[in-house]
Formats: sequence, structure tokens, C-alpha cells
Amino acid sequence: MTVASLHTWKEPAATVVFVGGGPRTAGLLERFAASAGELLGGRRVEIHVVDPFPAGGGRIWRREQSRLLWMNSMTSDVTIFTDESVECDGPIVPGPDLATWVAGEGAVILEKAGLEPPGPLDFPPRLVQAEYLAWVWERVVRDLPATVVTHPERAVELTADQRVILASGREIAADAVVLALGYLDRLPTASESAWAAQAADAGLTYVPPGYTADVDLDGLWPQAPVIVRGFGQAFVDLMVLLTEGRGGWYDECEGLLSYHPSGDEPILYVGSRRGVPYHSKLGYTVPGTKPVPTRYLTTEALGEGLLDFDRDVAPLIEKELAYAHYRQLFAAHPERTRGSWGDFAEALDRWSPSPSRAASSTAFGAVVAAGVPDPEDRFVRGEVDRPLAGRLFEDREGFERFLTELVENDLLRRADPAYSADLAVFNALLSIYSVLSRAITDGQLSDEDRVRRVENEWHGFFSFVASGPPPRRLEELLALHRAGIVRFAGPELGVAIDNDQFVATSPAVPGEIRARAFVEARLPRPDVLAAADPLLRGLLDSGGLAADELFAADGTSLGGGQLKADSRCRAIRADGSTQETLFLLGSSVSGSAGSSGFSRPHFNGPGFRQNDAVARDLLKLLAPTVRKEERHAS
Repeated sequence: MTVASLHTWKEPAATVVFVGGGPRTAGLLERFAASAGELLGGRRVEIHVVDPFPAGGGRIWRREQSRLLWMNSMTSDVTIFTDESVECDGPIVPGPDLATWVAGEGAVILEKAGLEPPGPLDFPPRLVQAEYLAWVWERVVRDLPATVVTHPERAVELTADQRVILASGREIAADAVVLALGYLDRLPTASESAWAAQAADAGLTYVPPGYTADVDLDGLWPQAPVIVRGFGQAFVDLMVLLTEGRGGWYDECEGLLSYHPSGDEPILYVGSRRGVPYHSKLGYTVPGTKPVPTRYLTTEALGEGLLDFDRDVAPLIEKELAYAHYRQLFAAHPERTRGSWGDFAEALDRWSPSPSRAASSTAFGAVVAAGVPDPEDRFVRGEVDRPLAGRLFEDREGFERFLTELVENDLLRRADPAYSADLAVFNALLSIYSVLSRAITDGQLSDEDRVRRVENEWHGFFSFVASGPPPRRLEELLALHRAGIVRFAGPELGVAIDNDQFVATSPAVPGEIRARAFVEARLPRPDVLAAADPLLRGLLDSGGLAADELFAADGTSLGGGQLKADSRCRAIRADGSTQETLFLLGSSVSGSAGSSGFSRPHFNGPGFRQNDAVARDLLKLLAPTVRKEERHAS
């Protein structure tokens, strides 16, 4: 018997508290279990998970939500478990992705829940994912060499001596704390508060930004006009809840979807900055196509030191997307190209897509025109991003006809593998996110560039192209438009209050829209300084966490930033020091770009790598003193 084995039973149990019990915590604990045999040294561990919502699914993936709401990913594109593709220090412990689970152990569970099993290429109801995550949680807890206690309430305070105070008054003394921060409620902005006050004075209904499944929609009256600003996922959820959710239904005849109103639906006038819905999710897969390492936007190309996004980063992103698109076009559809890929790639290498290098862009444009005869096969990021830019319409009817045709064509293209270059662009977007995340974590982007260029502009483009709705939802949108339930309001939609009514106008479409209800169909912009969570606010006020109020170079406020963490996800205090026993995870944490959300099987998702690294740091932190000394000596 070794000294270490004699020592383990004398070591007091370690206590770890997870604030937040959603998918991120489940994934991190799976990695904790995987490496525990190697690193924990037999020490007893108590794990406390604090979340008012069920562990595993958390708030977003809870069972108590409408059956009508769908995931934004295909069944075959979601997993919690590592596989052979994941590059991490911990052991790979395979487990079923969502599609495999549905066809296997999940079949009976779904039947008991009254849910139809989705196919691998279906976009399943969120309730299917809720059942999968509940099963994952049970498996993870079973595999953990630890006692797990869940607390279905909120944590309201973390003291300096690392006691977690719960809303009930209970205190948990912790050796380590993980704040697994998902979607954070935030206090209203000054603009939102002003909207709410003016609307209340005028007797109007104003619905501010928020998570649609939690929003009160009772103030949106049947058959009354409602102005909606926002054309992304939040709008799609709103559309579903106000139509099928109020008793309407669809049928299909000769390939055309028709909507039958219940009479309880409002009339939705929807617009946004772009004025068009997000691109449909791709309705096909191509064997062998997957994210690959970036060619131009590399850590070597970015170097060290502070970067200017427009000068140093944006041109490389432009080239990266163009390369992915044209490489796939030349490889998979050579009959639609002219010349050799080698010559085209050389021209792309020489291209400098910078406003100051107009001659270079002109030269490359000539190469594209000669090598890719059909404009539909060309990639122009600006045209993809803003399809209505520069267009003016004579009347609303003409605009709505144009937009209807645009959506119909998008549905056809996104279902057709003949346009697999779109899939290559999607994969390139994922690879680009990984590089941007590293640049942010390394402090290579200014606060202004990070907020305006990455979090707003770049993430907006990514969501528009890669995170749109399932194709069926756009078919429903068109059916609702034909039924007169959804009308299109136009791009750059402005809203004001006039004579006790909301008034919406678009510079591209004549006329105005008047209504007594206005919905901001989007999530609030993340701003941890405005977070409503009492635990976070207390830590920020005390200096236990750091998040700067951000300003542009001209002094314009950019709001609050993300919580600061080092490259190992350890919290950084306001004085710049690192908290070795407090870990931060989630989209509200610096350097999180690309690591949030669910990973695809066989993709080597950054979330897996981050979870594994944090889990191993936790285990080393908790290991018995003798084991730590042994590792140090070796």
C-alpha cells in the first residue's frame, strides 16, 4: 500500500458548486468523470448544482415549454459526448449523439413523453432535446465518482471566502465554484424603459427584447396589427406561438403549404435592418465535407499584438469565405467553372480585399467573372449579407412580391446539393469563429472592435447565414403571408409613437404601418454590467469579477462588456488578479466565441476542448495534497 493510498481517506471531501445546471454543466461534468481516475487520487467529492430549472436541460431546454417550438439544428448535428475527432488531454468516452439516442435508448423515453421520434435530418422539437439532456444528466451523474446534490433554486451571493448563498438562505462552503452562465436576463436599457413608459401612457402594448418562450403575448389581440422588429429565431418562435399556438393549422396540397387561421391570430408586420428572414438551414449533407483549418485567417497571420479588425482581420475573413466557396465549386461542380483551380487559387492568394486596394479587388473580380460564368455561383459577401441594399420599391405590394420570391429561391437553393459551396461557407464560418475566439482571449482586439465588429456585425452575419430557421419554418412564413397573417414591413425599419399609435416606416418601402402593439423580436444584447442576476451584480460591485464599461474611440458608450476570464476560464478580479478556484463558462465570458451551443458529432468542437481543459484543472485543484506533491516532483 502506498503513502498516497493511505492518505486519501484522511483528506476531507472536496466541495464544488456549479451555478447553472444546463447543458454546459452536463458536458463539463462528463469530462470531469472521464479524467477523475487519472487525476483525482481517490479524494471524495461533493458536487452541488444550483439552478431553479431542471439539471441537464436548464432554462432553455426545460420540458415545460410549447411542443411547437423546434431546435435550430438537425437531429444528427447534436451531441454532448466526445468522439475520435476531439483533440483533448482527457480520455475519449463515446456516447450517443441525439440521432443515435432517438433510434436507441431514447425511443421508449420519447414514446412515454408522447413525442414522435425525429429522423436524422429532421429539426426536432425542443422537447426531444429536453428528454435527451435529462437522460444525459442521469448518465453523467451515474458515472461521476462523486455525490451530486441539485438545488432547484437560485444562488444569490458568492462571498469572499467562497460560500455560495442560496435564495432559501442555505450556505454551501466550496473549494471551487463554476459559474456556468447561460442566457442572462438583463435590466432594461434606457431606450427600452422609455418605450415602456411611453407605451403605458398611450395605452399601447410594448414587448421588449427577451427569450420568446418566456414572453407574455396576451396583449397581442386577435386580428389586430402588430409591428414586429426582428426577423431571426426570436421572430420565428413568435410567429409559431401566435399562429399554431392559437389554434391555426397547416395542410399541404400538390406541394403548396396552406394555413387555416383560427381567428385568434394578430396580423404581424415584420421588418428588421436587413428586411429579410435569416437564410434557411441547409437541407442536405455532403459526405466528406466538414470544417477544415483556416488558410488565411491563422494565428500566424494575425501575429502578436493589437489588431485593427477592418485592416487586419476582415480582409482575411473575406478571403477565407471566398476560398471555401470556390474550392468546393471547382471540386464538386467543375462543369460550372472555367480554367483550372490552381490558377484560380493563385489569383485568390494574390487578392487583397481591402478598400485601400481597389485595383486588387478589380483584378480578382475579373478572374471570378471569367472562371465562374453564372453569377449565381459567385460569392460576394456584401450581397449575401444585405440582399436588399440599394433597392427602392414603388409600393408595398411590389416589395412583398420581391421578398416572397427571394425566400422561395432561398428555399430551393438551400435544399439543393448542386449549391454545396454554401455548405463549404457554413463550415468555414465555424472554423473562423475558433480563430476569432483565440484572438479575443489573447487580447488582440480592442473593446470597440470586439463589440462592434465581432459581437454585432460578424456574429450578425454568422447568424444570418448559418443559424437560420429550418426550411419548413420559411415555408410556413410564406403560407402565413398568403393567408394575410404575416406582412413584410421592409429593411431599416424605424418605429415611433404618434397620436397614441406605434408607427413603422422603411426608407425602401413607401407608406407607414400603424398599430397599437410593438414587439422587439430579439434577444437583448449581452451586457453583464446590466445583468439582473444578484450573484453576478454582487461580485461585480465587490470587485470579485471584472467587466469593463466599454467606450468607442470617439467616447460613445458601447455598454458593458463580457466577464473577464483568463485562457483557462479562471475568473479575473477587478484588480487584475486571477481567482484560481472560480471558473467562468458561457456566452457572457470573454473568449467564449464558438465554444457555446451544441457541438456536432465528428467536428472537434471547441466546447469539448474547453470543457475538458477546465475539468482537468478542477481535478488537479481538488486532488489530495500528496498526489499534487507527487506530480510536482515528477
